[in-house]
Amino acid sequence: MHVFVTGATGWIGSAAVDQLLHAGHKVTGLARSDASATALEAKGAQVLRGDLDHLDSLRTGAAEADAVVHLANKHDWANPAVTNKAERDAVQTIGDTLAGSHRPFVLASGLSFLTPGRAATEQDTSPFHGPDSARGGSENLALDFVPKGVNTIVVRFAPTVHGDGDQGFMAGLVATARAKTLAGYIDAGTNRWAAIHRGDAGRIVQLALDKQAPAGTILHAVAETGIPTHDIAEAIGRGLDLPITSIPADRAGDHFGWLTRFFGTDMAASSDTTRTLLGWTPSGPTLAEDLDSGYYYR
Repeated sequence: MHVFVTGATGWIGSAAVDQLLHAGHKVTGLARSDASATALEAKGAQVLRGDLDHLDSLRTGAAEADAVVHLANKHDWANPAVTNKAERDAVQTIGDTLAGSHRPFVLASGLSFLTPGRAATEQDTSPFHGPDSARGGSENLALDFVPKGVNTIVVRFAPTVHGDGDQGFMAGLVATARAKTLAGYIDAGTNRWAAIHRGDAGRIVQLALDKQAPAGTILHAVAETGIPTHDIAEAIGRGLDLPITSIPADRAGDHFGWLTRFFGTDMAASSDTTRTLLGWTPSGPTLAEDLDSGYYYR
């Protein structure tokens, strides 16, 4: 099929594009720069120039494709209102374009703050509704298009999608440890993070389309249900040869900065339903294996 992908040269998007091309699909990727366009063309993908602020580009890409995979997000932690509005506007535009077509719409969502204190499952509904909520309430907005004839499939990605080249949370924690000359965790470090290797994350996107997941399906891109943040700090400490230290919650903001809100939250999740539905088994390295491999410390 012809798949339109936003975020096609991003961390997860580039892995998803690789998997889709390998499976024989035609891919058109949204590209906002010459470098992104060149990278897509080198893989054999087509290019549509634009970004999340160019809604006409999103309409064109969605209208001309057999399926849409929306992975782009501004991730501007300093301006969440801007990020949330862009996400909501993009989902609204794509949903309106696909309405009545029954074409697949794969949407990236997250597991942050979904079910603090226990592992989230695919049966848990998102508590975030409306433009002022997390990610602009985009998950529920996308699911609202199911009765309007859109085959929405939500993929909730683990808080850490790790691998060589990662510039996300793990890279931030490593940079913090290096700057502070210690690998810290908050209080007892018992809160957990789900994790998945980047290659496995891309594979789930491809399987969601190839296995024709039903409209309204929620998938969890999760390979490891919950890794204690103490263990994450311990691995980073080994990698940097630094002491591992508990940071009291009332001082965590000074130590971790913008990462505090996430590193201090329990974000565990299972993926049993996803594995059964897609016939998927993780094959990539674990988070500990990646943190011990050395490339996070270059």
